[in-house]
Amino acid sequence: MKQRNQMLKGKHGGMQLVLTEDVLYLGKQGDVVEVKPGYGRNYLLPRGMATVPTEHNLRLLERYKIRVRQAREARIADLKALAEQIAKMAGITIEANANEEGHLYGSVAAPEISKGLKSKGMPIDLDMVKLEGPIKETGLYAVKLNLGYEIETEVRVAVIKSQK
Repeated sequence: MKQRNQMLKGKHGGMQLVLTEDVLYLGKQGDVVEVKPGYGRNYLLPRGMATVPTEHNLRLLERYKIRVRQAREARIADLKALAEQIAKMAGITIEANANEEGHLYGSVAAPEISKGLKSKGMPIDLDMVKLEGPIKETGLYAVKLNLGYEIETEVRVAVIKSQK
């Protein structure tokens, strides 16, 4: 009788898998990790985030890692160029409703800053904008942007009273 392909058990009784991509709080691509069987079977394996550690899969993963590394290096170069562009630009201006003292009716937060940068041709997502808290007064602010891969830059944001 032929034995079916058995899952490798880890030292804690979970299943061993090789990650095919980085998984937050679990590991980096290529790591052999031990996870609970349900998590591996129902989440990681169906989404292609992990594979069973066979010799064939490990060889495929090595080739895949080379391609991913090249793509990651190209992405990092693009992000560094974007960070330089943002650092050189004069900044963005956001109009908001405010009273005579400069207190905003509402606030300016990551969505408005992201939208302002996109209007200038800078592809900045919401999660890249790092604010300590929403901006509630008119004025000039330096807002940190984390573009990913530990590439950070700063953009100047002028919040002015709308002239409506």
